[in-house]
Amino acid sequence: MHPQLQDAMNQVSQQVIGKPKQIKLAFTCLLANGHLLIEDLPGMGKTTLSHALAGVFGLDFSRIQFTSDLLPADMLGLNIFDSTKQSFQFHPGPIFNQLILADEINRASPKTQSALLEAMEEKQVSLDGETRTLPTPFFVIGTQNPMHQSGTYPLPESQLDRFLMRIQLGYPDWQAEKTMLLEQNINVNKTPQPSLSIATFIQMQEQVMKINVSDAILEYILKLVTHSRENEGFPNPLSPRASKALLQASKAWAFLHGRDYVIPEDIQAVLPSVAEHRMRAALSDFNGQTSLSDRLLEAIDPLAA
Repeated sequence: MHPQLQDAMNQVSQQVIGKPKQIKLAFTCLLANGHLLIEDLPGMGKTTLSHALAGVFGLDFSRIQFTSDLLPADMLGLNIFDSTKQSFQFHPGPIFNQLILADEINRASPKTQSALLEAMEEKQVSLDGETRTLPTPFFVIGTQNPMHQSGTYPLPESQLDRFLMRIQLGYPDWQAEKTMLLEQNINVNKTPQPSLSIATFIQMQEQVMKINVSDAILEYILKLVTHSRENEGFPNPLSPRASKALLQASKAWAFLHGRDYVIPEDIQAVLPSVAEHRMRAALSDFNGQTSLSDRLLEAIDPLAA
């Protein structure tokens, strides 16, 4: 792994203790230039992880608290008439930052949720007939609470599909939580510092795009998505956008592990985070059942001709 990336990951690991796999998946998502969705109960470290990622990558950060009365203009900004200049002046909203934490995104109304779609997909917003470009790089980290909690609205499939990956942090293990309690007791301050410049980060994203992919790897991805379309038991089959996301994330996972080519294990590592929210909306739907991603992996042998 690149030394600067390793340093960044170490810093984030000091903020979100005991979650190395989830942190690596979050890094994968950003290196793949995608948006990340984190679903979990309140108090599990979703906001902490978002702050830490912005800190180590040196990104301008803003947090938008999604509530039932949040309006699109509160997020995007608006034109206000300036009487001294006798003209309308644009006042940008918090969306005009490089990393946006859309906190508890499923507590806002569907109208406000949908206002994010153009920003996430096109990296621009349209206001009063004028298109305004968002900063580069631009990421949205959405957090949502499980659907059984009161005051939540289900995210539409079209918006779920805009998130490249979804992760769940889960409860920390005994030792990790003990470490957190001890550090709180002695008031340890570990503010993350930028580990690499934004220019270097963008350069890494470009290197991810150049990762080699063999024809056999492409065939493996196609077999996985085709199986979801042709077999019963998959409520929402994987779309071409999902197959592109799977390839994109696999390249970033390979880059994190110091390789310039993708292997089947890269696809297998990222598939649950890339595909599960596209095939089945809520992580809480599992109820102990085998995930749909596991069924796909069991059904398709990467070594088969």
